[in-house]
Amino acid sequence: MKKLLASTVLAVGLMGFAGAASAEDCGRVTIANMNWASAEVLANIDEIILSEGYGCQAELVAGDTTPTLTSMVEKQEPDVAPEAWINSLRTLLDAAVAEGKLDYASESLSDGGVEGWWIPKYFAEAHPEIKTIDDALAHPELFPAPGMENAGKGGVYNCPEGWGCRIITTNLFKAYGAEEKGWVTVETGSAAGLDGSIAKAYESEDPWLGYYWAPTAILGKYEMVKLDHGVPHDKAEWDRCTSITDCPDPVKNAWSKSEVYTVVTDSFKKRAGPAYDYLANRSWPNSTVNTLLAWMADNQATGEAGARHFLKENEDIWTKWVSPEAAEKVKKAVM
Repeated sequence: MKKLLASTVLAVGLMGFAGAASAEDCGRVTIANMNWASAEVLANIDEIILSEGYGCQAELVAGDTTPTLTSMVEKQEPDVAPEAWINSLRTLLDAAVAEGKLDYASESLSDGGVEGWWIPKYFAEAHPEIKTIDDALAHPELFPAPGMENAGKGGVYNCPEGWGCRIITTNLFKAYGAEEKGWVTVETGSAAGLDGSIAKAYESEDPWLGYYWAPTAILGKYEMVKLDHGVPHDKAEWDRCTSITDCPDPVKNAWSKSEVYTVVTDSFKKRAGPAYDYLANRSWPNSTVNTLLAWMADNQATGEAGARHFLKENEDIWTKWVSPEAAEKVKKAVM
């Protein structure tokens, strides 16, 4: 009996040591908190689940697509980019994965993302002849750019600085000969500025043309129509020029389905154990994201508040991403 008791104590001790080692291996985890709503709420969900469910010392750090992913390649930090729209940096990232620096943990948006140039639905209905980018660019007078300095010019609303889509929109603006046709790009300054420009247009049913993407709360509240590029997606050209900063000779091209992945450093993957398994399982459809983003917009909720709302109201979804033990810990933490 004494031997059996001693063996049991030893086994329990070893199990406890293993658990401690696992938590220690996960250790400090830096998570890129990108500055758009779907990425922000996902980063907060990851922070809560990794901290409460897996014992990681999870920490959110400010991020943007290009600087964050470039830093992950060059410096191996931050550890996790929860919602990385990788189209604009695919060549760089694929090379980093092949070299063992980074890993694609999961396709965070299972439907992928939708990117392009859009016009309001009411404007599309009033001008059924405008179906493509070329159709719109033939009529700068229909889309007047704001500001006295742009009198007589059409305006294409651009992406904020630091976003991968800014590189692509700038190249497409040149490829479609927009400047020669009487157009300028309109700088929005931030995600809020871009959103605000659409909301303002809708309030007065004014024309609007520019870059946007889905899933988002804005496209849930304001119906928009994506213009046809007039050409198919050309991946070779995309990699050669469309997605390259200051490419001198861009040609017409179209966004493909935007692949949106959770990207992690290889060092994190190797040390994280079950915490990495969570990220590898964690994927959600655009319909789920749109519903959550609409709730956040209506309630002026932060990313953290949105994350806690999702975890409280959608156990049927997120509990499939985690172990039963982690699920119970997270439930206790958010209730």
